[in-house]
Amino acid sequence: MCGGVYYSHQGQDVRVYFPNPKAMLPVRIRGGGIELLPWGRRKDQQGALPLGGWARLDSIYSGRWDRWFPVPVKLPIRQFMEKDLEGSSHWYDLTPGQWIQGLVARDGHEQRVYVVTVEPQLADAVHDRWPRLVNGQGDGGW
Repeated sequence: MCGGVYYSHQGQDVRVYFPNPKAMLPVRIRGGGIELLPWGRRKDQQGALPLGGWARLDSIYSGRWDRWFPVPVKLPIRQFMEKDLEGSSHWYDLTPGQWIQGLVARDGHEQRVYVVTVEPQLADAVHDRWPRLVNGQGDGGW
């Protein structure tokens, strides 16, 4: 379900895990710049946006995110981490031109980014949710 990510920002390599309440994700903004936004919301954090760090694609399509004005974004991530059934971490590389899709949600001045997830296409997948990977240069949509 993408519990950690590795990316570069302003010449620094960053490895961050969702449980960290200060976790930020890089978001590609119009014009090609990068902005860091808080990754989801945890139980002990103030705010009105949904708890967790992920948004199921089918829940986006069904309108469950509409009240938070969802915006599809690309996350320039180099690697993401998933744990197997035994709890061991495995890191997966993204290829050049490949992005993880994110969703930016807003409530007033609160703004957070969530990793969009889909059902994996592999029959023997360890998880029932996998980050949605997108290719190309455009901002894309759902």
